[in-house]
Amino acid sequence: MVVNAGGKVGQETLADVLEAMPAAFFFLDRQWRFRYINAEMDRMLPGASREELLGRSIWEVYPQLLGSRFETAYRDAVTSGRAVAFEAPYAGERSGWYEVRAWPGAEGLAVYFLDVTLRHAAQEAARRGTARLGLLARVNAELSGALDITSALGRLARLVVPTLTDACIVTVVDRDGRARDVGSWHADPRRRELLQRYAAVRMETLPPASPVARALTAGTAATESVADVLALMRPGPARDLLELLGPERASVLPLPATDRTVGVLTMYDDPGRTADEEDLDTAREVAAQAGRAIERVHRQSQQAQLAEALQRSLLTEPPVIPDATVVVRYVPAAEAARVGGDWYDAFLQQDGTPVIVIGDVVGHDTAAAAAMGQLRGLLRGIAHHSGAGPAEVLRGLDEAIASMHTGAMATAAVARLENLAGAPGRPRLRWANAGHPPPFVLSPDRTVTMLGGRLGDLIGDLMLGVDADVVRAESVVDVEPGSVVLLYTDGLIERRASTIDAGLDRLRSCLKELAGRPLGELCDALLDRMLEGTPADDVALVAVTVRPGGSRR
Repeated sequence: MVVNAGGKVGQETLADVLEAMPAAFFFLDRQWRFRYINAEMDRMLPGASREELLGRSIWEVYPQLLGSRFETAYRDAVTSGRAVAFEAPYAGERSGWYEVRAWPGAEGLAVYFLDVTLRHAAQEAARRGTARLGLLARVNAELSGALDITSALGRLARLVVPTLTDACIVTVVDRDGRARDVGSWHADPRRRELLQRYAAVRMETLPPASPVARALTAGTAATESVADVLALMRPGPARDLLELLGPERASVLPLPATDRTVGVLTMYDDPGRTADEEDLDTAREVAAQAGRAIERVHRQSQQAQLAEALQRSLLTEPPVIPDATVVVRYVPAAEAARVGGDWYDAFLQQDGTPVIVIGDVVGHDTAAAAAMGQLRGLLRGIAHHSGAGPAEVLRGLDEAIASMHTGAMATAAVARLENLAGAPGRPRLRWANAGHPPPFVLSPDRTVTMLGGRLGDLIGDLMLGVDADVVRAESVVDVEPGSVVLLYTDGLIERRASTIDAGLDRLRSCLKELAGRPLGELCDALLDRMLEGTPADDVALVAVTVRPGGSRR
């Protein structure tokens, strides 16, 4: 009996309300038997009418509910005495998503449910659309600035799973034309190792007619059942592993470059997964981004090789210097095509006096490398012809820059080794600095001396190309036989997360630790310790050991 403000309302009125409800409603007694079914539920029920269902158990009529979210909720409501509300999918005759509310009472359980399949589909479409947009943003962030494209593409498989597919393998064609799988990922953690094993062997056994082979050779995209792919494969480990993985469908997309296919994206869908056209469009965009990234890195790599070849062509081997050993090293920057103006040099003046030079033209491009070649040649010619000391050589180069290379700027340090080859007096080093990091001297007793003090003390030594009339300072220091003189460019000591002084301290410590090693070995070990991989900037260095005893080689 229902009560309103005017008094009691009859059962007939309540029944009219329930019959007119636009949502399905039914009532179960304490034995889970249907006692009431409204007109909307009767309309939704396939097959049997409500008259045929009344008095029968819901679990008998709909056995597919057993063990489902529906059974759990209904029994919880009856046991606890509290109402429940939930949304869940139903896979029976009226499959879809339903919003359900159930109220327990003394006589049984009242249940209201509403078909929300369209609403849920719209929400799911919006969620998947947002996920696809987020995926494209992550892929773009991962690939846009990648220098190690193989590692980046290896991580690509993790990005597309599970938004677009259940499993993914990424294949790249290397510069020799060989296709190899560089990354794989599965949504199911239990199958990731299995997928990795399959990726390790599949390229060796895939037949020419397989979707992957067609994508690599003809750039053809394909979506095929895995059963068809298995039928093409020879018996063996690859075929066995694909069967164990158990996907239902494979989608293969080429990674396109301007004039060729540079890789393949293979996506595997498990049974029950449905990929719509938006998913495939997103996968095509991912493949296109990956192809462009590979092409960009290949192009930059070619540019870097050409730029490095240009740089090295301008850096000649040092001459044989009596009573001294000279070692030079050049390490290009990690960033593609980041060729710069770093240079080293070693030569003899007209009277046979050895000169060593280190320099760095401002800039990081082929123009800087070309300017470096010009300035290096000018400094050589000035020093050789004039026979002047380091300060006068730098002054002459400043004048030449002002006259012939306006706008060029560089730092440089020039050092001349004197009193070698049996000349009277102790060997000594005469040097001058134009805004360059200070040279170091490593003595046989492991003492490390930095010439010129801290880098901040060199502010008065202007870089080249600023003022042609500046007066250059020149210094002289005695050098014990067996000492090492080191000149280097700033890439050896500069780090983004550290100061220049900290870099100088590290260099001092490394030299002290490496004292006593042969000069070439010392330079190589010094680069390994100071750079810890490929540097962000070019590095050039020239090192000289004054051999003891004044002997000639």
